[in-house]
Amino acid sequence: MRAEDTPFPFYTSNLLSVPHGLFCCAGGTSDAPFASLNLSHSVGDHPDRVRINRERANDALGLRHLIAVKQIHADQILQAEPAHIGTEQEGYDAIISTLPGTGVLIQQADCQAVLLWAPQHHVVAAIHCGWRGSVLNIIGKTVRCLSEQYDVPAESLRAVISPSLGPCCAEFINYRTELPTWMHAYQIRPFFFDFWAISRHQLISVGVQPDHIETANMCTCCDQRFFSYRRATKSAQGITGRNGSIIGLPASTAVLSPGPQTRDAAQKVKSQIKGA
Repeated sequence: MRAEDTPFPFYTSNLLSVPHGLFCCAGGTSDAPFASLNLSHSVGDHPDRVRINRERANDALGLRHLIAVKQIHADQILQAEPAHIGTEQEGYDAIISTLPGTGVLIQQADCQAVLLWAPQHHVVAAIHCGWRGSVLNIIGKTVRCLSEQYDVPAESLRAVISPSLGPCCAEFINYRTELPTWMHAYQIRPFFFDFWAISRHQLISVGVQPDHIETANMCTCCDQRFFSYRRATKSAQGITGRNGSIIGLPASTAVLSPGPQTRDAAQKVKSQIKGA
């Protein structure tokens, strides 16, 4: 993972050569308890602040448009179309996109965002995966959808798992009733589970190559740079913002080396904010 130096810090991965960012919680316009780069309209923050935060994040990646979904911890996949640009479709927890210049956004505060890129097929995907999504195997279902609907071989995919609840903090007192038996093998000590390893297992199980997977290995509950629902339950009645993870194809899909493109866009936004 590489930290990008902007007023709103985010991380990128060398595995993904398209615009993308795993955003921290700093540098936005929202007030506490959503301070400050809250990217969710579903937590009680002022809509205008969320809109500005989303625009800043998307601009930092050099993307023109954005598609989001109202996540419900299920396994439905939105196959993005031009009509979805600027909307927030309800009832989906994954987005697949072939639209140039358009970011797809996942919002999370302890759940994982899993970003996928198919280098030779001009397609990206973003998955919201909490423990319920893991139980439903939304990761495997999204990879299979890419294979069946977009002719993307799983072994060609690159996958990045965002900062999220780490095994240090993923406590499940009722795991015997909430988690299937096969997941119990990922219990690292009594009641604590490694969902990073579970997601990696689910990716590999559908054909993604182990060396094509990167995990951020940053726990949102431990790390104050990120929003965390579990941390907020201890101090703010569970009221907090949502981190955002965005991935998109560049405006020209002929340009598929936008690591520098992402950094150039971020520097442009940084200059604009300083001059404001």
